[in-house]
Amino acid sequence: MQELVDQFERRTTTDVVFDQLYDEIVSLKLLPGTKLSEVEVARRFGVSRQPVRDAFNRLGNLDMLLIRPQKATEVRGFSMERIAHARFVRLAVELEVVREACAVWDSDRAKIMEQNLRQQQQAIDTGSTERFHKLDYEFHKKICELGGRPLAFQTIRELKQKVDSLCILSFGNAREPSVLIEDHHDLALALKDRSADKAAAIIRRHLSRLDDTIADIHRNHSEYFE
Repeated sequence: MQELVDQFERRTTTDVVFDQLYDEIVSLKLLPGTKLSEVEVARRFGVSRQPVRDAFNRLGNLDMLLIRPQKATEVRGFSMERIAHARFVRLAVELEVVREACAVWDSDRAKIMEQNLRQQQQAIDTGSTERFHKLDYEFHKKICELGGRPLAFQTIRELKQKVDSLCILSFGNAREPSVLIEDHHDLALALKDRSADKAAAIIRRHLSRLDDTIADIHRNHSEYFE
């Protein structure tokens, strides 16, 4: 409880409720179709209903909640159309980011990426999928920052999070993180070589790996889709 109090002192109550529910939806602690009550959530956080309503609206704008008048609010299911659009835009952004990064890459930048890759491998070796997930984000973020396009990651992050839950579900396949880190190693090497064409090809391959993942989840968990 004290931790929540400290958070409220630093941020608005809406921020705290939004961030917590956001994390729970992305991590699948709240599954698609789960019904949420303003009253119950407000009681859980010890706040009034207004900040909860505001947090719900923010999540609704991100297509994470389905808010219908006079009906229960629920965690929104995945949409194949929204996922396809998010991946299309992300590919376009990342291709340009790595092209520009290759023009400025140097040994100092390469060392920073190597450290991140070592941490990714440690997370895989210890079975810490949550930590691998965070380091995966950090890997792509560092490319944007070190490549001179730090704000681009905000766009990538928003798009990436639209399929995060699917990626988490895919970790039931023990090979998946190992395949992803192989792509990360290849991309880091392409950046080190300052080969824009090679980096672009790896980005395309890396993002295309989600094709089978999404198809598999859609087949086995159709109840999570609209």
